[in-house]
Amino acid sequence: MKTIFSGIQPSGVLTLGNYLGAMKNFVEVQEDHECYFCVVDQHAITVPQDRLELRKNIKSLAALYVASGIDPKKSTIFIQSEVPAHAQLGWMMQCVSYIGELERMTQFKDKSDGKEAVSSALLTYPPLMAADILLYKTDIVPVGEDQKQHLELTRNLAERFNKKYNDIFTIPEVKIAKVGARIMSLTEPTKKMSKSNPNPKSYVSMLDDEKQIIKKIKSAVTDSDNKVTFDIENKPGVSNLLTIYSLCSGTSIPDLEERYKDSGYGPFKADVADAVVQTLKPIQERYDQLLESGELDDILDEGAEKANATSFKMLKKAEKAMGLGRKRN
Repeated sequence: MKTIFSGIQPSGVLTLGNYLGAMKNFVEVQEDHECYFCVVDQHAITVPQDRLELRKNIKSLAALYVASGIDPKKSTIFIQSEVPAHAQLGWMMQCVSYIGELERMTQFKDKSDGKEAVSSALLTYPPLMAADILLYKTDIVPVGEDQKQHLELTRNLAERFNKKYNDIFTIPEVKIAKVGARIMSLTEPTKKMSKSNPNPKSYVSMLDDEKQIIKKIKSAVTDSDNKVTFDIENKPGVSNLLTIYSLCSGTSIPDLEERYKDSGYGPFKADVADAVVQTLKPIQERYDQLLESGELDDILDEGAEKANATSFKMLKKAEKAMGLGRKRN
């Protein structure tokens, strides 16, 4: 059985794009993989966070993992900062990283561009991401296209460590979903849907109510020819809505094109919105249930215990390989 690791930052409420591009797939892969799903709160503090808001977001994200269908009996769900081996191996991976390769990371360039005071963690967090993955002998890392560069760095660091010290790390495979990996913005359909976008109309939050969802989908940018056809280059807005509809309903895009070939955008958008509402409604109900009970804390306690046990073994192997600590008589 192969091992999958995935981590999401608790920085704001997850979007429909996060669900369709990642979490929906997690539910399927847990059936025949060993899965570790992590709330990577230490990554979130690479930029300033309000401590109360951060703690709220951590539990909210953990609840959404479970509410989306990730089964704690089949998968390990835990919070990164509750497993010290992540930060410990993160430092060790930082020591085998080169400044030049970290400075070439696109996200570092984007987030630091034009800013006078930039946290050093923005430069050095990719080695922590590598540690997150390598601690669990991860075979597969499902990511969006924007994280592919960081995963290539993880592979390079693992290979460098294995060659220089000891061959202990599994070299992970990058897996990018072919459909739904990039759900686009509703207001700028050439850009990825993002929870960090200051315009709330650009994304559907997983916790938006029915009225908000309908309003956002109906106001989504399309074009003027009123034809429902999939053409990313010439009709990015309509293509994005078709992708969303297809993933929410389970109906293929060609079948949807056929269904709405004579309908225009009005009925099409109304049905897209309904499909999104029906997809998110049971998740929201389960989410509320989790936050109102002690069940979530029990799940996270159990997840941290399992993750600590597994990661500690790999950490000790890495420390031994680098010559850290004492050799006992």
